[in-house]
Amino acid sequence: MNSKEITLKATTGGHFNAYLSTPPSGRGPGILLIQEIFGVNDHIRAVADQYAMDGYTVLAPDVFWRVEPGVNLGYDTDGFGKGLELMGKMDFPQAIEDLLLAAKHLKAMPEVTGKVASLGYCMGGVLSYAVGSAPGSVDASVCYYGGGIHNHLDRAPSVMQPMLMHFAEQDAYIPPTAVESIRRAFESNKGVHIFTYPDVDHGFNCWARGMYNQKASSLARGRTLEFLSRHIA
Repeated sequence: MNSKEITLKATTGGHFNAYLSTPPSGRGPGILLIQEIFGVNDHIRAVADQYAMDGYTVLAPDVFWRVEPGVNLGYDTDGFGKGLELMGKMDFPQAIEDLLLAAKHLKAMPEVTGKVASLGYCMGGVLSYAVGSAPGSVDASVCYYGGGIHNHLDRAPSVMQPMLMHFAEQDAYIPPTAVESIRRAFESNKGVHIFTYPDVDHGFNCWARGMYNQKASSLARGRTLEFLSRHIA
């Protein structure tokens, strides 16, 4: 596994950084990894490296670069407050455009063999959903506890490629009624798979957070790897 920072040129001018992690073989299918509100922090970089060790070429762009570049927050109270502040200042449509550009760049890289998936957590989960609903953007999408997906179900008819969603049953940010509305929106779309995990909270995949749950994290990761192996390998 090898990693480095690369620089991408935005369509509107300016440049932003992205963390690139490549597999030991040097090449593999692509993953556009989309950060939480805590930035491309130490945890997201470790997740990128983890998927690189599974054989994927992973690119994690700096989503907050237009507000504050290079954000690397911890999961304490200060980090959470700062992350919410940055998300509140972010232009979501513009962030989606930046991610679509990053996906296009990833697909064209010599380190990528064929297809690309988006994969995001929390804020990154809803952004992964948005990227996945853009025609011709990525070949599959994974959304971990994507807050706000239920507020953007007008995009549901545009989801044509496979999509996998993970939700926590005890998530105060995404109540069961929200998850149920998402299920109903996609009930006729056999390419969209939605899983809920009992007795776990928002952020259960992140080993740096108090709500981390090893069992649920492992189960979701196994499902994610199986999903990726079927759709972008």
